[in-house]
Amino acid sequence: MSPGKLILFDYSGTLSLEAPLFAGPDFLMQQLEECGLRAFGIDSPQVFWNKIVNPTWVEGSTTTAGYKKVMLDRIIATLHPDLSVRRRFTLADAVAAFVNRYLRHSRIDARWKPVLRKINTHPSVKAVIATDHYAEATGAIIKFLGEWQIDAVTATEAALNSQTACLIVANSADMGVHKADPHFWQYLKTNLRFDAIGQILIVDDFGYNEQDADDYGKRHTVQERMKTTVATLEAVFSAAIEVLPVMIAADANGRNGRLENLFEEVTAVIDRFLTSR
Repeated sequence: MSPGKLILFDYSGTLSLEAPLFAGPDFLMQQLEECGLRAFGIDSPQVFWNKIVNPTWVEGSTTTAGYKKVMLDRIIATLHPDLSVRRRFTLADAVAAFVNRYLRHSRIDARWKPVLRKINTHPSVKAVIATDHYAEATGAIIKFLGEWQIDAVTATEAALNSQTACLIVANSADMGVHKADPHFWQYLKTNLRFDAIGQILIVDDFGYNEQDADDYGKRHTVQERMKTTVATLEAVFSAAIEVLPVMIAADANGRNGRLENLFEEVTAVIDRFLTSR
């Protein structure tokens, strides 16, 4: 019997190519202005990243608190500790509007649709969207996939029925640890009965496509993150690992013309992986 196959997809910057663009300085400031957060003192990208997002990233991405709560709490604690009850409601509405816009902007790129639909119906392959993200992202990702008639479940749901033929969404906020932690993968191996996995294909940008302002996206860490990811998966699964980097150079307009060629390459690699023995 051939060893099982597992495809691991990263989300932001890989499946969702638009999510990182939300953090572009000009676009980010436009969203903060329109949602009303600039009026509460988030008046520059530096304030947004250094005072609000980066200090709350661990809590936001490894607990079920959610982006809206950690952002609201942080703004009050650092910028407006004496905010009146009425203004807190106004601020909460502004935060909710901002997070909702971010999630809507984080849709899966339509060029992934045929690939994901093919994988979703393939009998010999398991597929996991593994992401370090906020709690709200889990439902959003499953909703996006559902709009394409692609069934998806959370890692917890998959653990209750490991035979379900669905894409699995494993979010660090639900798992309690980031992907860099071996416990993230050990949970999947044990609870989703991935013991027989012998081949793994990693489809990931390893942070390359993230904005520089975001701690996660600093380019000098990309190669190190790739090596660490491979080593961790080898140690947990004792499987043959193949890496498919999805790295997109940006131009002044956001993305370059290599995207179509990239998707052709990605499709070819995944097709080969699906049919290999």
